[in-house]
Amino acid sequence: MPEPTEEVKPADEGPAEDEVKPADEGPAEDGRTELTGLFLEKPESVEVYAGKDVTFVVKLDSTNLTRKPVMKWLKGKWMDLGSKAGKHIQIKETYDRNTKIYTYEMKIIKVVPGDAGRYRCEVTVKDKCDSCTFDITVQAADQEEKEDILSAFKRADAGEDDGDLDFSALLKAAKKKKKVEPEIEVDVWELLKSAHPSEYEKIAFKYGITDLRGMLKRLKKMKSVEPKAVAAFLKCLESAYSVDKGKRIVLSVEVADPNAEVKWLKNGQEIKPSTKYIMESIGNIRKLTINKCSLADDAAYECVVGTEKSFTEVFVKEPPVTITKLLDDYLVLVGERVEFEIEVSEEGAHVIWMFEDVELSRDDKNSKYRFKKDGKRHCLIIQEATLEDSGMYFVYTNGGRSKAELIVEDKELEVLQSMADLTVKSAEQAMFKCEVSDEKVTGKWFKDGVEVQASDRIKISHIGRMHRLTIDDVKPQDAGDYMFVPDGYAISLSAKLNFLEIKIDYVPRQDPPKIHLDVTGSMVSQNTIIVVAGNKLRLDVEITGEPAPTVCWMKGDNPVTEAEGRIHVESRKDLSSFVIEGAEREDEGNYTITVTNPAGEDKANLFVKIVDVPDPPVNVKCTAVGEEIATIVWEPPKFDGGVPLKGYLMERKKKGSSRWTKLNFDIYGSTTYEAKRMIEGVLYEMRVFAVNGIGISAPSVSSKPFMPIGPTSEPTKLIVDDVTNTTCSLKWLAPERIGAGGLDGYIVEYCKDGESEWHAANTDLIGRQSFVVKNMPTGEKMNFRVMAVNIAGRSLPAQLSQPVTVREIMEHPKIRLPRELRTKYIRKVGDKINLVIPFQGKPRPVAQWLKDGQPIDENKVGIRNSNVDTILFIRSAERDHSGKYTLVLKIENMEDTASIDIRVVDKPGPPTQVHVTDVWGFNAALEWKPPKDDGNCEISGYTIQKADKKTKEWFTVYEHNRRSNCTVSDLVIGNEYMFRVYSENLCGLSEDPCLSKNTAIIDKSDLGYKPPPFKEKDMTCPPKFTAPLVDRSVTMGYSMAISCAVRGFPKPKIIWMKNKMIIGDDPKFLMQNNQGVLTLNIRKPSTFDCGKYSCKAVNALGEDEVECKVEIRALPLEKK
Repeated sequence: MPEPTEEVKPADEGPAEDEVKPADEGPAEDGRTELTGLFLEKPESVEVYAGKDVTFVVKLDSTNLTRKPVMKWLKGKWMDLGSKAGKHIQIKETYDRNTKIYTYEMKIIKVVPGDAGRYRCEVTVKDKCDSCTFDITVQAADQEEKEDILSAFKRADAGEDDGDLDFSALLKAAKKKKKVEPEIEVDVWELLKSAHPSEYEKIAFKYGITDLRGMLKRLKKMKSVEPKAVAAFLKCLESAYSVDKGKRIVLSVEVADPNAEVKWLKNGQEIKPSTKYIMESIGNIRKLTINKCSLADDAAYECVVGTEKSFTEVFVKEPPVTITKLLDDYLVLVGERVEFEIEVSEEGAHVIWMFEDVELSRDDKNSKYRFKKDGKRHCLIIQEATLEDSGMYFVYTNGGRSKAELIVEDKELEVLQSMADLTVKSAEQAMFKCEVSDEKVTGKWFKDGVEVQASDRIKISHIGRMHRLTIDDVKPQDAGDYMFVPDGYAISLSAKLNFLEIKIDYVPRQDPPKIHLDVTGSMVSQNTIIVVAGNKLRLDVEITGEPAPTVCWMKGDNPVTEAEGRIHVESRKDLSSFVIEGAEREDEGNYTITVTNPAGEDKANLFVKIVDVPDPPVNVKCTAVGEEIATIVWEPPKFDGGVPLKGYLMERKKKGSSRWTKLNFDIYGSTTYEAKRMIEGVLYEMRVFAVNGIGISAPSVSSKPFMPIGPTSEPTKLIVDDVTNTTCSLKWLAPERIGAGGLDGYIVEYCKDGESEWHAANTDLIGRQSFVVKNMPTGEKMNFRVMAVNIAGRSLPAQLSQPVTVREIMEHPKIRLPRELRTKYIRKVGDKINLVIPFQGKPRPVAQWLKDGQPIDENKVGIRNSNVDTILFIRSAERDHSGKYTLVLKIENMEDTASIDIRVVDKPGPPTQVHVTDVWGFNAALEWKPPKDDGNCEISGYTIQKADKKTKEWFTVYEHNRRSNCTVSDLVIGNEYMFRVYSENLCGLSEDPCLSKNTAIIDKSDLGYKPPPFKEKDMTCPPKFTAPLVDRSVTMGYSMAISCAVRGFPKPKIIWMKNKMIIGDDPKFLMQNNQGVLTLNIRKPSTFDCGKYSCKAVNALGEDEVECKVEIRALPLEKK
């Protein structure tokens, strides 16, 4: 069954929400895309005369559009005019890069009545669409419009030869007389609607209608719209309805009796009221509402009132499933989990996943792919990605598709936090810790090259990405070099454990204070300590002196006295500890420790340097784009964290997506990066991380969205169209791939053969696909090439395979006489003659016209010649313009000729010598001779009229009588008649008739009729079938008929049989006999009705029988 058209609800009920409307009222609203106002300028409805040109313009603002819009010109509901574009319909598209405005034009050349109707222009771009409608009304050509002689001489393809013409001699000819058309004061449409078809010509003649056939076509359409009325129904159901799946529809009829009970049937079964089927009765209106239509509701429906029925058919359309959330690209490491996810517009939709060109099957139990469906969400899951999984993944629905790229790379372990050297005292705790990027990585600890084994005092832990080695109750033998080696990676992390040994010496009681600094593990230079931001700094300073000295810590000029807090001092005997919990950047600076006692003072200066991860890079932006690449630049972070930068990490994502994809795992050192493997026409965003020895910075601010756009491919099929002594004409076709950047125009370049310097042949871009390169040196060999240009730049050039010699090629003259001019060219007196004869030849041929072998008088006939054709023009044809016209085309000593026989015809003169030759009974015989002037064409017939001498009123007896004689019958006895005859040719009747020289008198005489003897013919014959029965195969439930034809006299008796059993008065069978044509109708046959059917004809003279085989096919099951 073909897909039904969309329909609208009848006008008297008004459109309701989610309801559909009958097809003749307008299309139903499509809810799949967002309707937005995209038009800056819309086409308006026009009324145009036939034969004129009409142009419609649409303008769109693309400032807020992410991709190029798609424009469709439609006629009616579904006819796409893009496939009809050609000589009659021309569609043009331009783009203004400065204003970002698309301009679409549709031009209809020489409008014909078939172009009338409703048109629609529809624009779509991703998830937006807009449309507008306009009407074209075609009027008959205005006969009063003045002839434009100049335009008749000008050719549409004249090009450079199109110039001013001076035909002043022709313009002085006599002006045309204007005809005054009678005004129609009555409604002719109503007259035609109510009149019998036999009266159509009288009405047309009375009211001056010239296009009666066109009016009758429109009247037939108007009548066909009116629904067939039956007695019980004032208004029947529409012929068909269309509704989208999930919407509701209302079927409505109007009955004659407001108290009538109706039944609603679906496929012949009565419908019971429910929440899905709601039946309403409002006065004479009866409604059936079907809620949430499904495919099961696609059926035939009937409304039954008594024995009357009104039929309709409802078509349920399943809307295409679109993808509302597209796939995202992935960049993962080997072994990681990948989950591609999309969202579709309908729940339970069927989607197809493909890897490259291979469909991924759900039935393969050994497949690594898992498929998940959750409502509108559909997922493709790869538990552990491998390098073979890299590539393009596609997902398809019946209404769209999406694709994404998966890049799988080998794992590279990244050290997020390295180990630091430790200095501890006896019986204290030492803890080495480090952090790596993969929490699944295990490793081993070594001391001086020997693996460390866990014990009660030594504990080894692994929590997430953090690895720790803890040594309780540190002893001198624990000092040494410690190293952590991850399993499976060729890297190691090392640090040193320094044991602080306390020596007790005898000190005199008046020993001055002394500061003993030992920060070997943290020193990078003298008295400078490096601390990672967020880590803890504990500086234990041994102090000696007797008596016990007083300790004072200062940062700059501010003393540090707190015993608690983030920055505090802990004091013990002979030891002062300076502690910073969670170091911050502002903690960096010069610190001073001063110890004093009565014996003296000691002072030490320290510089604490806080190092941290750097700040994010700034000013990330895209500076250049290509087809699949983009160049990204940024500036280094304002703060490098106090440690030299190692490089940068980059990520990108599609605009609107939340998933970022890493572009590099190895640190990139430059501030300019070329991102590759992107999809043309898709908006992307980029961000950058800075990396130093401490770690990775926060991400930078995302760049402004950018779109990879590449130049087009090279133009195709570049050829040389024509060559002269100074010019070369080139033609080519558009590039095979244009891309998202569109196509702005072309550039043509040339250079001499053997040279390498190319010169531009055009300063402005060429919009068409042809160009004439001028001012070429004669005789030189030249190379030519063409490049396409768009916003991304020039394409690769399309170049001719060999150089072209600039020299005109001699070509024999050839006249291409149109087919209609190869026979006699006949025109009426006063008509305009405009003959365009194309020809070819090089160099330019010389055209000369002759009439009957003599040069044409240019005062009577206009001639205009160009490079490619010649025009012969006669403004108002006369009889003396008839003759044989010869066109002679010459190039040096070569020539070609063509002849045209032009005949200008006029109305003929009257016949001659009309006279009555004989009179008998009610009849009179007439004869005459042909006219002396036949109007320059063959006499096609004569019109004979008679008149009674008493009344002298003329009546037409014969029209189009071909012979020069006739017999006039049915004359009245006792009357005297006179006759006149008109001659007729292609132009019509002669202006004057010729009267008969004598009259015919009908006398009263013996008028009795004596019929000849008649012998009746014997027509009896036995029955004989002249047309047999034919085997039939039909579908169950669809009515069928079998037919045959029989002859015989007396009329034979007809007997129908099935399987040799006579078919009785079964209501399922209807037997008909129409003038010997026998028909057996079988109503809605089932499989029980198959078999052999025969028809027997019997009369008194004999009998005859024919048979056929009928096969009934079962209905095919619908696929769900």
